[in-house]
Amino acid sequence: MTALSAGATIGILGGGQLGRLLSLAAARLGFNVQIFCPEAGCPAARVSAGHITADYRDADALAAFAAACDVITYEFENVPVDTVTLLAQAGVPVRPGSKSLTVSQDRVEEKNFLNRCGIQTARFEAIAQTSAIAPALEALGGAGVLKTRRDGYDGKGQVRIVTGDDLAAAHKALANAPTILEQLVPFEREISVIVAQSVQGETVCFDVPENTHVNGILRRSVVPTGLADAVETRARDAGKQLIKALDHIGVLALEFFVLEDGSLLANEFAPRVHNSGHWTPQACQTCQFEQHIRAIAGWPLAPVTRYFDVEMRNLLGEEAIAPELDLSGQDQLTLYGKRRANPGRKMGHVVRRLGFAESKPPITDKG
Repeated sequence: MTALSAGATIGILGGGQLGRLLSLAAARLGFNVQIFCPEAGCPAARVSAGHITADYRDADALAAFAAACDVITYEFENVPVDTVTLLAQAGVPVRPGSKSLTVSQDRVEEKNFLNRCGIQTARFEAIAQTSAIAPALEALGGAGVLKTRRDGYDGKGQVRIVTGDDLAAAHKALANAPTILEQLVPFEREISVIVAQSVQGETVCFDVPENTHVNGILRRSVVPTGLADAVETRARDAGKQLIKALDHIGVLALEFFVLEDGSLLANEFAPRVHNSGHWTPQACQTCQFEQHIRAIAGWPLAPVTRYFDVEMRNLLGEEAIAPELDLSGQDQLTLYGKRRANPGRKMGHVVRRLGFAESKPPITDKG
């Protein structure tokens, strides 16, 4: 593919905060952005050149969208796979493609795919009906997390269970949907790998952040982690292995549990830019959003040298009311332009520079 020139149009499926931050990165590189999202006045549309407001399965609207764009990407993993297939059939490149969506949208398929790639996960069992939960729970040691196979995010669609709990009630709380039971992992901390791949096959990994979740929602990411180099190297190698196996063009994030002995268990991956990489604009030569735009546009990837140690914390609900925020001189605020500050809703984030980073070369793989 010939690389896109400034002035070309990038289409984004989805209009949330990730689409907004991608749009701003694309505009800085000289691209126009068209948003496709059912929600009128969505955060991404208010900083973009155009917006098609339609259902993701509206064939006529998708045809118009394809005709207006030179390349299309997505900002969340629950875009219908049929939507991506239809756009690709219209002759416009969709990056990343449908494979990353297909795998990530089903937690059982995701775990199986990771294991086939040689990336170890916690033990799990697929649950088709309520009666299967008890024997699966016993097989996994009597404690686990029951999750819907599809559509869960930010702690939604999951419940912890142990032997003796009312398992029927737990399944009913998940609408008796097809589920996966994952073994409860006694992890020491959580980390993520944010990796990009270009059309030419080059990969670049950002430095690894340590992540803290509360009620299933990311609250804080810190870089550096303080982990041994060998642990972070294994995590980055797994991220590169995954992005190659998916033939994924753009950025993805792979989340890990770190056990006490330094071993790693993959939790899940997101086929897109990721909340745990929101610190990259303030800390790195190139941020995750620009890197994604570069990749899908056919440009070479840029260095991701990190200049600062940082802490990123999410602002949920009314925490993001700007006049009441307590910011220090080292804090940089990003708000997402959302209209309603619902409890637990991600409304923005703050990045604090903690000092200069130890200089290291970017981790690249040209192969």
